[in-house]
Amino acid sequence: MEYQIGDIVKLKKPHPCGSKEWEILRVGMDFRLRCLGCDHQIMVPRKLVEKNTRGLRKKEES
Repeated sequence: MEYQIGDIVKLKKPHPCGSKEWEILRVGMDFRLRCLGCDHQIMVPRKLVEKNTRGLRKKEES
């Protein structure tokens, strides 16, 4: 799967706020993700994101 900045990933487990969707802010060995429910940001290893991804929405081109 190819990840790009601005894409929305749906992860397996929900964040404590209840949202399962995260926006990708940084791509590399680690991903910086922003929760779409509460705007909390986290850094997660690429391997963990690839393992737990259940869906991917590409960013809307304007």
